[in-house]
Amino acid sequence: MTEQISKLYPNGPLNTAYAQFFTGNSYLRNLISDPDINVGVGEVSFEPGCRNHWHIHHDGFQLLIVTGGEGWYQEAGFPARKLHVGDTVVTKDGVKHWHGATKDSWFSHIAITAGTPEWLVAVSDADYNALED
Repeated sequence: MTEQISKLYPNGPLNTAYAQFFTGNSYLRNLISDPDINVGVGEVSFEPGCRNHWHIHHDGFQLLIVTGGEGWYQEAGFPARKLHVGDTVVTKDGVKHWHGATKDSWFSHIAITAGTPEWLVAVSDADYNALED
């Protein structure tokens, strides 16, 4: 496994609040959290091999800005897309998807998220391990 990559922000604390929705360890640095608006901004860092479960954002969206390493993003029914620093992703309301690190690289992104997430099943090891760089 590679060492942690250089990026804009140092890792936040271990993401224990959402650990049940991840395979592997992630770290969350909240950047903007204002109770008067329904938009959160944070940088999520994934250890190599870490990914979140399939999920859907209801009554909102999720924007991802890759800040470090290499990762994957996949919407249901489509092939996974490999992500690199500077890539962006727009996930619209109601779209089932997941994202996370490649097997051999740390991965970080800023997530701008509105609405309510619905967490679903984990991405299977078989599906994840079948992804090719």
